[in-house]
Amino acid sequence: MKFTKAVFIVLSVLAIGLFLLPKARADEWNKKTKVTFSQPFEVPGVGAQILPAGTYVFKLVDSQADRHIVRIFNEDETQVFTTILAIPNYRLHATDETVLTFRERAAGSPQAIRAWFYPGESWGQEFVYPKTRAIELAKITHEPVLETPTELANEPLETFKTAPVETLQPSGEVEQAKVEPPPVEEAKAVEPEALPKTASPLPLVGLVGLLTLGAGFVVSIFRRRIA
Repeated sequence: MKFTKAVFIVLSVLAIGLFLLPKARADEWNKKTKVTFSQPFEVPGVGAQILPAGTYVFKLVDSQADRHIVRIFNEDETQVFTTILAIPNYRLHATDETVLTFRERAAGSPQAIRAWFYPGESWGQEFVYPKTRAIELAKITHEPVLETPTELANEPLETFKTAPVETLQPSGEVEQAKVEPPPVEEAKAVEPEALPKTASPLPLVGLVGLLTLGAGFVVSIFRRRIA
């Protein structure tokens, strides 16, 4: 009776582990992040350009090439507000919180997002703006802005992977964008909602260890009973 109960407990733990493992890996792969904004903000990409204050979900849709694709959803992920072309960028100091950096704008104007960094990672996503808007931002901020001359509206996601990305200087000069642009420093951060513990790989290590110990325990009991 005790042996049957022990087997049931270990199998239950294994079942829970198998349920949690894919979820943890999914969050780590797509960098799902929930962020609450206290004021309107500007985003590039295909979709609404000025989003009102509220809670949004950021997800990395594809990261298999030099051109990455990011989507911003409403809180329950039933609506896509914008699809954004991005390229990898890094920050000098990683933090354990989500960080969004913004381009400085005139007082009262919605701040334009520059980059998004997932908790604990130095590499993040620097957003690429349409060329016409990038020209305006470069003049306003006096800083280089990533832009693409390709019109991405109504285009399939594959187009995002091949769209050219350029660096537009405040002077109007255009350069080919590097895969690794100059590092982004945290100009302004938005405090996100706390991520679930499964977003970190450390619980997975502990879970695998517990499952291994449990399996070994059952095997040792089974061998004793056979002997």
